[in-house]
Amino acid sequence: MADAHAKNHDYHLVDPSPWPFVGSMAAFIMAIGVIMWMHGGTSIVAILGLLGVLYTMFMWWRDVIAESHKGDHTPVVQLHLRYGMLMFIASEVMFFVAWFWAFFDASLFAAEPIQAARVAATGGIWPPSGTEIFDPWHLPLINTLILLTSGTTITWAHHALLNNDRKGLIWGLTLTIILGLIFTSLQAYEYAEAPFAFNRANSGNIYGSTFFMATGFHGFHVIVGTIFLIVCLIRALKGDFTPQKHFGFEAAAWYWHFVDVVWLFLFACIYIWGGSGGVIHNG
Repeated sequence: MADAHAKNHDYHLVDPSPWPFVGSMAAFIMAIGVIMWMHGGTSIVAILGLLGVLYTMFMWWRDVIAESHKGDHTPVVQLHLRYGMLMFIASEVMFFVAWFWAFFDASLFAAEPIQAARVAATGGIWPPSGTEIFDPWHLPLINTLILLTSGTTITWAHHALLNNDRKGLIWGLTLTIILGLIFTSLQAYEYAEAPFAFNRANSGNIYGSTFFMATGFHGFHVIVGTIFLIVCLIRALKGDFTPQKHFGFEAAAWYWHFVDVVWLFLFACIYIWGGSGGVIHNG
């Protein structure tokens, strides 16, 4: 009961927890395992490290949810959780700024005389000479409409929660998850059909590198956001979240809207503007 944990201040002093140490060790093992794997070794170490990270995430977030149920998340703590989520999203914005920067640096200065290697790689034009690109008005446009629709369904779920409509909350989350899975599946199909590769060793070029890094990391964020929403759906089915207290859901909704906005910039900049003048690939 919340009364049993009443205190004379608005802050929450976190109980001793093993998860920061366990998580850091698991991440270290995963990193070492990935390096070993990249150098021709076994992938078992990387998989064990990944399992450790996933286990830490589950247990740590379970403890945070339990703290909320005990009443430790006072209005001040909830406000600070919101600040933390906003700062996390801001850091993610800067992460994508780096990939947009790489793309615009390569595309806007494809013929820069002082960049001899760049000119040699691109032929002085963008997209590089001979590069086939996706038609933005086919599959990329469909994926854009799917992701925008998912933004409306998560908003519906949010409004349903605020009005204590449990059925609307569950249906809104379910539809958003389904749309997220469809988006990921279509992007995987797009990657499989891509007429260009990631790097020069596989007949790729700088266009493929900037394309796959920017859209690939966005796809990873969609997968993370989908998992985030699945957890929220499970919690909603168990009766969690109230109109007054639902930060976990709110954080997931913010993250999903962030993913939507980033995709709009990717679609406009990389698929439409960055591909203008290229040879359209309709495969």
